[in-house]
Amino acid sequence: MATVLLFGCRHKNHHNDSNTKYQVSLPVIKDTTIYQDYVCQIHSIQHIELRALEKGYLQKIYVDEGQLVKKGQLLFHIMPVIYQAEVQKAEAEVNFAEIEYQNTKALADSKVVSKNELSLAKAKLEKARAELALARAHLGFTEIRAPFQGIVGRFKDIRLGSLLDEGALLTTLSDNSKMWVYFNVPETEYLQFAKHHKTPGSLKVKLQLANGDLFPEDGIVETIEADFNNETGNIAFRATFNNPEGILRNGETGNILMPVRLQKALLIPQKATFEILDKKYVFVLEEDIVKAKQIEIEYEMPHIYSVKRGLKANDKILIEGLRKVKSGQKIHYEIVDFQKILNELNELHAE
Repeated sequence: MATVLLFGCRHKNHHNDSNTKYQVSLPVIKDTTIYQDYVCQIHSIQHIELRALEKGYLQKIYVDEGQLVKKGQLLFHIMPVIYQAEVQKAEAEVNFAEIEYQNTKALADSKVVSKNELSLAKAKLEKARAELALARAHLGFTEIRAPFQGIVGRFKDIRLGSLLDEGALLTTLSDNSKMWVYFNVPETEYLQFAKHHKTPGSLKVKLQLANGDLFPEDGIVETIEADFNNETGNIAFRATFNNPEGILRNGETGNILMPVRLQKALLIPQKATFEILDKKYVFVLEEDIVKAKQIEIEYEMPHIYSVKRGLKANDKILIEGLRKVKSGQKIHYEIVDFQKILNELNELHAE
C-alpha cells in the first residue's frame, strides 16, 4: 500500500512539473552607457599653510577655526614693537639724508661743491629709502592676512602670547569654491578613454560621496598625468567640480563614476545566470530542451549583465526556475519581454 502511495505521489509531481511553464526571454542588443567607479581623493583648488614670517609673540587672533574669510582679511598679529622701532629709525634716517641732499644740491647749484659730492648725497638718500622699505616690509610680516578667500583650518598648537619662531605653522587656508578630485585609472581603461576622448575637458563625470549620495554637480576631467605608475599600472586623472554650497571639503574621499559608452551591447538579466566554480552560466533552450552554456561577463549594471562572449542575440535563455531544472530537461515555456522583466526587477528593488 505504501508503495502504491509513493508511486502515486511521484506520478503527481512529475505531472505537475510537466505542466509548469517557465519564463524565457531573448537577450537585447542596444547601445547603452555604464558607469565605472574609481576611489578618489578630494582636494581644494587652493590649500596652503599659513606660517609666521617673523619671530615674535602672537599678539592677536582675529578669526576662528572653520571661519570663512575674505581675501586680505587680517588673521593674526605678531607683536610688532621691535619692527615699529626699526621703521621709525629708518624714517629718521631718510629725513636726515633728505636734508643733507637738499643742502648739497643747493651748494652744487652755487658751484660750491662738486657734482660728485651731490651724487654721493643722493646715493645716501636712496640707501636710506631702501632701508625704510625693508623695515616696513618686516613690519608688514607681523600681520598675517588671507591671500585669497577661503576657510580657516585648525590652529596648530597656537594661543595668544605664544612665542613663534620664523616659519612656525599657524593654520591652513582652503579655497573650496572649486575642488580637484584625483582618481587612478588602469591602463586598459585609459586606452578606452583615449579612444573616444582625444583631449581632456570633453568628459563629464559624477561624484558619489562617502554616504552613497551623488554630488549634485557634474565634474569635468581636465588633466591626466604624463606618466603611468610602474608599480600599479595606473595613471592619475583629475576632475574639477564646482562647489557652490561648500559641501565638499579638502581631504574627503568618495567614488568617481566615469561613463563608458557600450555600442551594441548584448544584455541579459542577472537573475538568468548561475555560477559553477566561479564561472557564469545560463540555461539556453534548444528545441524545448534546456542546456547549460558558459558565458563571459563584460560589464555589470543594476540587474543586468553585458555579455562579452558565449551568447547570441537569438538565444532563448531561462529567466526563472533555474534551480528546478537540469541540463537536458525538456520544459514548457513562455517568452517574456525583456523590458517587462527589467521593470519588475526595478520595482522589487525599490520596495
